[in-house]
Amino acid sequence: MAQRTVEINIVDRKLKIACPIGQETALLSAAQELSDRLEKAGASKAISTPEQTLLMTALNLANDLLKTQQQLKIEQQDNQEKIALLQSTIELALSPLKKKIA
Repeated sequence: MAQRTVEINIVDRKLKIACPIGQETALLSAAQELSDRLEKAGASKAISTPEQTLLMTALNLANDLLKTQQQLKIEQQDNQEKIALLQSTIELALSPLKKKIA
């Protein structure tokens, strides 16, 4: 896969990152989200070191990811139930037609 170098800025630090072509916007958005979260965590009086700021931000991101994955799983199960209901409804609606044809 072809890549290009993209410069990102996270908490006033510039980094050059290899990125697949076509994914530059997603990378820049992710970098901005990370930078915003780091700045917010760093502004907290409860966090005193850069390492703690990074750790808390990473934990928050991981927690958000897990919540999103759980929500996606629930939505997939709901969709499967809806599909099964639709299939049974269609089968019931078509069954009188099958009897008339036979």
